[in-house]
Order: sequence, then structure tokens, then C-alpha cells
Amino acid sequence: MTEGFGARVDPDSGAFKPAFQPVSNGLRGLALAGIAGIGGFVGTWAVRGAVRDGYSPIDDAISQLAAAGAPSPGWMTAGFLAFGIGVPIYAQALRRAVPGPAWIAATATGVAIIGVAASPLERADTAHYAFAVVGYATLAATPMLAARTFRERGASGWARWSTGCGVASALFLIASTADPAHGLTQRIGLGITDAWIVATAVAIWRGRPRGRLER
Repeated sequence: MTEGFGARVDPDSGAFKPAFQPVSNGLRGLALAGIAGIGGFVGTWAVRGAVRDGYSPIDDAISQLAAAGAPSPGWMTAGFLAFGIGVPIYAQALRRAVPGPAWIAATATGVAIIGVAASPLERADTAHYAFAVVGYATLAATPMLAARTFRERGASGWARWSTGCGVASALFLIASTADPAHGLTQRIGLGITDAWIVATAVAIWRGRPRGRLER
């Protein structure tokens, strides 16, 4: 029996199989780092983009806010670092709650974003773009890799949503490399997978802590 966004009841054993594996209280807390990291990242580009004269969130990429020649680039660099540190910490909770390779992709995304922060535009363009491509690819891959685990656990709703998020994110991020309104398509592509990370972090946090019999 499949319960969509919930879990599956094994027809042979009658055991309840949750969409997310129960995790310890410590790991549940780590999941919240993903929310904090994304909040810092999104909040920074939203505020800095709004107050910078001549900057358009529709036409200009987020990285322009941290370019070497940009006014007060340190704010956006800090936003990148918030994401780059917070998401790999969240990935440790994801590793236990959603077994499989998704946590590796999430960790790689964080590392790539730290690389983006360390190689700003107008100073290290080649390295910046290389790290950005890796970050885009691994970010879009994270929900798609998790979808396989959800599918195996009978959580069809999570599986379908995860697949859809990954595919949609990839399409928008690819489009952002050629779209004149690349600032907008970039933000949509990133926002889709950011929302997925926040949703899974909340699900892990709200899940039943792992008890003695489940160790």
C-alpha cells in the first residue's frame, strides 16, 4: 500500500515504512542548517539586489553582487558562504534520513558554492564559472537522486516531487546560461531546489527521533 507523501505499509509484515528514516536528535538539528544556509543566501541576494543602484534581479546574475568591482561585495560573499557551509551540514542529516547518494550531491553543491565565493567575477572568471557549473549540476541532481530512495520506500509523492524539482531546476539553470533574462531564470532554477532542501529539512526535523530499538 502506498501513502503518497507519507510511507508504505509492507503487505507481508504490516510494518510501517516511513518516507524518511528516523534520525537522532543531533542529526535532526543538523537538518536545520540547510534552512539557515539557504535563508542567508536568498536573503542576501534579495536585499543587496534591491538596494544596489542599476542592478536588475531579472537581467543580472547573483554573482554580480559579489564581483570584485561591485559595491560591498563582502555581503554576497557571506551569503554564498552561508549556503556553502549550511547545506553540507544539512547533508549529514539527509545521509541518514534518505539513504543513497543524494547527500553526496548536496555536499558537493556546498563545496562548489564555497569555490564560487572564493573566485569572484572580475578576478577569477574561469574558476568562478567552473565552480558554478558544478554547483548547478549537483544541486539539480540532489532531489533526483533522492527520488530513487523515496520510490524504493513507497513514498510516491516525495519521489514524483523530487524528480520534478530536479528536472525543472536543471532546465531553468541551463536556460540561464543563454537567456537574456538570466537573472530571473537563475533565481527560479535555484529557488526550486532551495525549496526542496527546506522541505526535506523540515520533514527530517519533524520526523520521529530514532529510538533505542531502531539503533
